[in-house]
Amino acid sequence: MENNSNYNGLTDSEVLESRKIHGSNKLTLKEDYIFLNILKDLVHEPMLIILILSSFIYYWLGQKNESIIMLISVLLVASISFYQEYKSKNAISALKKISNPKVKVKRNKEFLYVADEEIVVNDIVLLNEGEIIVADCTIISSNDFSVNESILTGESFPLSKIQHEHVYKGTLVTSGSAIIKVDTVGLKTMFGKIGISLEQVNSSLSPLQLKINRFVKKMIVLGMLAFVIIVFARYTQTGMIIPSILVGLSLAMSIFPEEIPVALSTFHALGAYKLLQNHNIIVKQPKYVETLGEASVICIDKTGTITKNEMIISNLYDFSSNSFFDTTSLNVSPNLLIEYAMWSSEINPFDPMEKSIHKLYQKTTKSDKRNQYNQIHEYPLIGKPPLMTHIFKNNKDVIIAAKGAPESILNQSNLSEHEKNRVMSIVRDYAKNGFRILGVGKGFWNEKNWPVSQSEFTFDFLGLIMFQDPPKDNINQTIDIFKKAGVRVLMITGDYSQTAISIANKTGLSISDKCLEGEDVIKMSDQELREKVKIYEVYSRMFPEAKLKIIEALKDNGDVVAMTGDGVNDAPALKAADIGISMGKRGSEVAKSAADLILNDDDLFHMTEAIALGRNIYNNFKNAIRYIISIHIPIILLVLLPILLNWKFSVLFYPVHVIFFEIIMGPTCSIVYENEPMEADIMNKKPNLQSKDFLTSLQLLISVFQGLAITFGCIAIGYYFIQKGSDESLVRTTVFITLMISNIFLTLINRSTKYSIFTSILYKNNLLYIIIIITFSFTISFIIIPQLRILFQLSHLSFPNLMICFVVAIVSTFWIEPFKKLKRK
Repeated sequence: MENNSNYNGLTDSEVLESRKIHGSNKLTLKEDYIFLNILKDLVHEPMLIILILSSFIYYWLGQKNESIIMLISVLLVASISFYQEYKSKNAISALKKISNPKVKVKRNKEFLYVADEEIVVNDIVLLNEGEIIVADCTIISSNDFSVNESILTGESFPLSKIQHEHVYKGTLVTSGSAIIKVDTVGLKTMFGKIGISLEQVNSSLSPLQLKINRFVKKMIVLGMLAFVIIVFARYTQTGMIIPSILVGLSLAMSIFPEEIPVALSTFHALGAYKLLQNHNIIVKQPKYVETLGEASVICIDKTGTITKNEMIISNLYDFSSNSFFDTTSLNVSPNLLIEYAMWSSEINPFDPMEKSIHKLYQKTTKSDKRNQYNQIHEYPLIGKPPLMTHIFKNNKDVIIAAKGAPESILNQSNLSEHEKNRVMSIVRDYAKNGFRILGVGKGFWNEKNWPVSQSEFTFDFLGLIMFQDPPKDNINQTIDIFKKAGVRVLMITGDYSQTAISIANKTGLSISDKCLEGEDVIKMSDQELREKVKIYEVYSRMFPEAKLKIIEALKDNGDVVAMTGDGVNDAPALKAADIGISMGKRGSEVAKSAADLILNDDDLFHMTEAIALGRNIYNNFKNAIRYIISIHIPIILLVLLPILLNWKFSVLFYPVHVIFFEIIMGPTCSIVYENEPMEADIMNKKPNLQSKDFLTSLQLLISVFQGLAITFGCIAIGYYFIQKGSDESLVRTTVFITLMISNIFLTLINRSTKYSIFTSILYKNNLLYIIIIITFSFTISFIIIPQLRILFQLSHLSFPNLMICFVVAIVSTFWIEPFKKLKRK
């Protein structure tokens, strides 16, 4: 490939001018107007429609103060919903921008990485194997460059591309490298013209979102049905239609759980944003945050995930002299072995092993031959076990060089079985100590045309190259955290079995000396493999089909599977896993596109933090749902029961009372509970397993009992004051204030299903205390400010009566604390 320094690239001013003339490299058919979209969604909210209707009815009845309150409530509810949605969608928008594929482009005479959306016409781009082409371009120069265009043509085989040929946006670089010049961007590309839009990518809902949506729709239908029934029942009692409609609207408002979907989207979006800000993890779709807490198995690669991916050449074995060499003190070197290892590597290597080989060649050679030969043919790294072959030529000589798994070179050599066994004995000895080993061969071919497959070559076996790739400093700690959290760790690697077992033993991943190889996996029946994956922790000599089969077997066993990967061949398994995780630094664009999460700094330790955060988000969301269910029950029943029980004062709550609770509940269940800190033992528990519904039967039962206990307390205090001969205003006041105080206690109690309120109250959450202070301030204001009492049809409450409300609220909510104590024991 020509020297890429010959191309200066665009200047900053030329980039702006090109974007102005030719447009940007976006595939979106329309801009995402967050503000307008949220306003449009708010207009269709059932709660806002009910509030506006209630306001008109109050005005019609001549109750202008109540009408004004309802209109103010419309603004408050809309503002809270808008704030929550805007915060969530802004977080999602920021994540989308950061997760855009990065491209190496030359600008201002220097190479830099930019998001693919920033590419413009006439940009000079450098492409390597495993990358996705970002625009329609012309090849300026190339080196063994081939492209898979199946996304456009449907043909799965790669096509070789040379200088002046065209390549297209969305296609995949399968081998080699190239310098290209951008011709067309965005919707003007072939990819854009056939109607492929990125807007369609993130449209699917998670299982939990689908469950929540179904639940909300059912409650809306129930609310509408309850509205009709209560209006009819109230009208038959009083003969007055408009007041009956107001009572019906109160009931409908109390039933609609509009906080739940808003809470879920807030939890998802802000959780994803926290992973990026605090843990350097990009979550491409926020819905995957909920899945993190359920992960029960994580499948990880060895090289670069468990190990440092440094690939230092530490030892050499020269077959011709039957000699071993230590590269730290290399006085005399096996030049032919090193030279052919170099020829079998890429000219401009990006693989760490090939970089090490080039460095060793440069260090040991007396005459650098790299500029004296041109590469004329390449066979990519394929096969089971893998092998790659390069062919170079000058005016006099032809060089055929191959490297790969030692057994691949040996199988195509003319060595005797005894010699092959001797070499493989050396391989096993080094592999047991964690070395990664490559065999090197010198090929021969006498025909005019090169063979279709590299398997047709015969090789002189030159020797072995041993690489050391030490484990990462924090990998033992990381694996230990996973295990304590009940997450099985499996190693899935293409490396030699003994090497994989050695690294697994050193890092605490496994204490066994057994592993499954890819060929064994493929031969097994699905039923047999489902049993094997319960036992084995190390899988070696793996290839794409075998990796995919492992993932499917784990999922069939009911596991929630996370998998890490960085190469093109990892993409199918990453896509199949419940949580696909790509490496940010060394991951190919194909792997990043297939993955759900991207570890920006390639540090697996962040996945322990991500799983902990996922568990915390899931637990907090469940606590929010439990709170919503518990507080909705008394609101619904306090509207309904006095009418059904034919109380003397049968209407305690009007829309103005119900909406006040809705205004408090909205931010409590989403913003406040989302901000709850992580409990200390969250990674000492087994993974969350979602039930058929988002709450288990026991959790739902406890929430219902909490709501019924508060209802019983409020009904009891109301009945007590009715029996004392109190007027309607005082009865309403005692019930209303008791429910207000109960709501404060319920919020605090439901912060933890295990720990006491006296423990959880020490958790740091400033937003919670702000909401509680506001709620308590309103409670006092309703008692002491005459104007508020008039608006809410309340009366003055003496201190003794306030204390009665306080005691009833305590009894109605704190009964669950002994059960928590039993759970802790």
